[in-house]
Amino acid sequence: MSDPTASTDFTLDEMMTVAAARALRDGARCFVGIGRPSTAANLARRTHSPGLVLIYESGTIGAKPDRLPLSIGDGVLAETADAVVSVPEIFNYWLQPGRIDVGFLGAAQIDRYANINTTVIGATYADPKVRLPGAGGAPEIAASCCEVIVIVPQSRRTFVDRVDFVTSVGFGAGPGDRQRLGLRGHGPTLVITDLGLLRPDPDTCELTLTQLHPGVQVDQVTAATGWPLKVAPDLTTTAEPTARELATLRQLLHP
Repeated sequence: MSDPTASTDFTLDEMMTVAAARALRDGARCFVGIGRPSTAANLARRTHSPGLVLIYESGTIGAKPDRLPLSIGDGVLAETADAVVSVPEIFNYWLQPGRIDVGFLGAAQIDRYANINTTVIGATYADPKVRLPGAGGAPEIAASCCEVIVIVPQSRRTFVDRVDFVTSVGFGAGPGDRQRLGLRGHGPTLVITDLGLLRPDPDTCELTLTQLHPGVQVDQVTAATGWPLKVAPDLTTTAEPTARELATLRQLLHP
């Protein structure tokens, strides 16, 4: 039976952000990256997860911004936070010991084992085709949060067989690599794109398509993936955004 509150007037980019927001449970402690992760986290706090604790790399804990922050140093984060601590404390006391439930990241490249590149595109670090913004706190977030959620539009340019540079480790080369490297967290549990949802296979750790967004076909997703993408046998369809979710998201993006 269809949801009477659902709206058919939405873009796939909006669907991606709404799906990402839905993945954040109420009361969770979430380490938020700027950009789409921040948009999704703030959407979640304004809709189904009012108790979501937003933590930003600059040291703000429990931030409640009334608009989307422009950067981790945006004053609205400190003004609305429950506490502001130093950057070393955020990493050494909160993040590295595993006190953060969810790390929310974006990516320039991601591969079949959910390794993330935000450093360079090209064969060599010293002479790349493109030099990207870099790591920031992402490697520590990927290593130490209890789980990691990635939000990124899907294309062959982004979803590559092997990333050009491993900025943040997902599952390395496969099962056992996180344990071998001494990484605390469980790693990426969900990758949300504008086409659907991917989750790591419990045995191989390889990303597998588990959910399609409304109107998207499997061949669209496989065509936008740089490796032979596995598809779950119990593939489902994402529920359409509700009118409330869309209205709140659009108000966030265009206040």
